[in-house]
Parts: sequence; structure tokens; C-alpha cells
Amino acid sequence: MGLFDRIWRLIRANFNSLVSQAEDPEKILEQTVLDMQEDLIQLRQAVAQAIATQKRTERQYSQATTTANEWKKRAQLALEKGDENLAREALTRRKSYQDTAEALKSQLDQQAGIVTQLKQNMIKLESKISEAKTKKDLYIARARSAKATQQINEMMGRVGTGSALQAFERMEEKVLQLEAQSEAVAELGMDDLEKRIEALGETDEVEAELAAMKNQLITGTESAQLPSSTTPATDPELERLRSQIEGS
Repeated sequence: MGLFDRIWRLIRANFNSLVSQAEDPEKILEQTVLDMQEDLIQLRQAVAQAIATQKRTERQYSQATTTANEWKKRAQLALEKGDENLAREALTRRKSYQDTAEALKSQLDQQAGIVTQLKQNMIKLESKISEAKTKKDLYIARARSAKATQQINEMMGRVGTGSALQAFERMEEKVLQLEAQSEAVAELGMDDLEKRIEALGETDEVEAELAAMKNQLITGTESAQLPSSTTPATDPELERLRSQIEGS
């Protein structure tokens, strides 16, 4: 198992543990992403340090190789000049630098592998952080939606079973009662007005008929004799008519 896999498993385990124990998923998700970004910063620093070490080793390897070649040239020059001992000493120095260069070359190969692995881990972690951010936004949205739905359901439960709904029902009955009373008063007022108008119409008709009868009595009986002064003060038929009208 690689270094990155161990880090990612540890992060995921801590994340799952925190989510299962958390009271606020949104805060935990935000903090987890921040922790992953902090890990990415440290990983980038490690990559930069590994690259710097690699560059320094490359310079040392190049210098050791160059120095070894220079001592070889010196050994050749000494041998050409006939100084075998000096040539042998120069070759000994060359061997020392050559050994150092070979050791540095081995380090360079290892460092190159480390740098390559760190770069790959860094790219993977960046991808995981991007994925985590997307999931974080999704989970936060779902958590907020669930929380809002829960609050609405709790509120509806309180309204449905509490006194608030009963108060609205009482006020609704009161309003309906007031509307009915208003309509009844308006209807009664309209009936009284209609009766008064009808009464006025009936009075006009009676007065008109009475006037016509008077006119007929005056104009239609010009040759008739007026009743004499000896006519009885009361007329039985008139009295009977009056009694019928008053009794009706």
C-alpha cells in the first residue's frame, strides 16, 4: 500500500467517524475539506523539498563526474611526462571522485522515483479534494434541505395540534356569523323598505280611486236630489260597511 493510499484511508476513516458523531454535518464537511487542503499544502512542500534535494544531488554528481575526468587528464599528463608515481596518485584521486559520482548517481535514481511518486500523489490528492468539494456542496445542500423539511414538519405539527389552528377556526366561525348577521340585517332593511314603498303605492291607488268616485258622484248625478235635512244622522248600511272595514 502506497503512502498516498494510507493517507487517504486515514482521512476517509476520520471523516466517516466525524460525520457519524457530528451534530452539524455542514461544519464537519467544511473542516474536512480544509484539513485535506492543509495536507495538500504539506504534500506540495514535500514535493518541492524533494525536487530541491534532487537538484542539489544532480549538481554534486555533475561536479564529481567533472572532477574525476579532470584527474584522469592529469594522470595522463603525468604519465606522458614520465612521472608514473604522480600519474598513480592522480588516478587514485580520480577513483575517489568516480566512486562519489556513482554513489550520487544511485541517490539520483532513488530521488527521481520519490519525486515522481510524490507528484503522482499530489495530483491524486488534488483530484480527491476537487471531488470532496463537489460532494461537500451536495451533502450540505441535502443537509440544509432535510433540516428545513424537518423544521417545516415540526411547525406544521405544532400548528395542526396546537391552539393556533383552533384560534383560526374560531375566528372563521365568528366571521361567518358576522357575515350572516350583516346579510340578515340588510335583508330585513330591504323588506321594510319594500313594504313602505308598496304601502305608498297602495295609498296612491286608494286615493285615486276615491277621487274618481267623488268626481263620478258629483258629475254623474247632477239631476239627482240632494238628501234632505230630515235624513237620519246615521245610515245603517254605512255603519255596517264601517264595521266591516274596522273589523278586517
